[in-house]
Amino acid sequence: MRGKIGIVVGFAAGYVLGSRAGRERYEQIKTGVEKLWNTDPVQKQVGKVKDFGASAAMALPSALWDGALKIGKATTKSGSPGQKLDAALRAGKDSAEDVARGAETTADEVKKAAEKAADEAKKAADS
Repeated sequence: MRGKIGIVVGFAAGYVLGSRAGRERYEQIKTGVEKLWNTDPVQKQVGKVKDFGASAAMALPSALWDGALKIGKATTKSGSPGQKLDAALRAGKDSAEDVARGAETTADEVKKAAEKAADEAKKAADS
């Protein structure tokens, strides 16, 4: 209930403040943001983030594929069914850890890239 009240109060405050500022002020803010967005430093960082995102997105499927291959190899080894199952479980656990590490690393790198892009945008806005 408190959350809904907060949303309603926030919406009402935004409406009142927005209606006082009017369409002209909205257009000024919009123009300023577009001008900042289209600066070379910001677009350079946007390009870097896009490129990084594409390479990071490709890293996880590779880790998943490698894990599937490891599990497949573990099940085709010679030994009793119990030994094959144990080997497959070990391979699965190792693969899950690899994927988790890769996802964590990717998330950290994306955060760093986003922070750097925000810093560049701030520098561009200040100048």
